[in-house]
Amino acid sequence: MSCGEPHETDCSEVLDHLYEFLDHEMPDSDCTKFEVHFEECSPCLEKYGLEQAVKKLVKRCCGQDDVPSDLRSKVMGRIDLIRSGQAVPEQDVTAAASEQPTVAKE
Repeated sequence: MSCGEPHETDCSEVLDHLYEFLDHEMPDSDCTKFEVHFEECSPCLEKYGLEQAVKKLVKRCCGQDDVPSDLRSKVMGRIDLIRSGQAVPEQDVTAAASEQPTVAKE
């Protein structure tokens, strides 16, 4: 998505790092660049608002569930691999899924 207007910070950069901005996982200087971009670019501001609303909804609906620490570690490890550009072996993904306990239906 791009509004077609020139910006100091390109729309693609903003959208690629939107969740880092939403999660407060970027340096303040980058946050400031994003805030300036949102003031100038209504399509990116709209996308930001939508993603922020989804994040709040998920937190409200699912925020009370405790996540096992080993599962959290595995997920964070996968995210780190993906961010670094390394492929995640398919068997690791399916093995991790099969390790999850299933809930018996009544």
